[in-house]
Amino acid sequence: MQLPLTQISQQYHSQAIAVESKPELNHYIAQWQFKTPRPTLVIVGGAGGIAEEDCDTLQQLFIDCVAPWAEAHGLAVVDGGTDAGIMRFIGVARETIQGTFPLIGVVAEGTVNLPEHPGTNPYAAELEPHHSHFVLVPGEEWGDESPWLAGTATAIAAEYPSVTFVINGGNITWQDIECSIDENRPVVTFAGSGRTADILAETLKGNEQNERAEKIIERGKIHAISMHTSPSDLQVLLADLFGISLTQPEA
Repeated sequence: MQLPLTQISQQYHSQAIAVESKPELNHYIAQWQFKTPRPTLVIVGGAGGIAEEDCDTLQQLFIDCVAPWAEAHGLAVVDGGTDAGIMRFIGVARETIQGTFPLIGVVAEGTVNLPEHPGTNPYAAELEPHHSHFVLVPGEEWGDESPWLAGTATAIAAEYPSVTFVINGGNITWQDIECSIDENRPVVTFAGSGRTADILAETLKGNEQNERAEKIIERGKIHAISMHTSPSDLQVLLADLFGISLTQPEA
């Protein structure tokens, strides 16, 4: 299928590419109009499963801390690119602070509705309108994008630090976490945000037994922080993981 890349770019004021191989992905990323490599934040988790009372808290944390941190420290942010949940939170936050950091959504082409090309998946979603870039990858099922999402972050970061945030999430989020671990990426799970993130956090603390979470903890560098944390406490963790001093200006 010929994908409507020009129409996507015009409708969403973004750059869109379609790739079918890792070399092709690396080639197109190198041509994008932002500096690479650069430190990169991956955000995975809930699209529609976040409790209503938690949405305002998480949205405010993205506005007060996550987006400003990305803007101040030259991060790229990579996520699933659809107009729901955590992907909407970071898109709205970027727009709210009038950010210019690259925000890249990685989507399996059959799971999203594109201009004049509705998705083939019966649960196809819309693209989040504040993303600056989209990577369309092969697939018709939710989760087909998982290895591509992790690989896109690696291609952008290269030798620079990269970190994955896990907020809420369902079965596919486990796959996203495993793909990040495959890329040797540290993972921060937000306790209290629900579902996958909570299971991982509680298993890390020794309060719960979950075989999948235990295997992830054995393989990767997992950190837990409360979703109700203050922006300053989250900044301390981010500074540690990205190797940035909070007491001295960046060179």
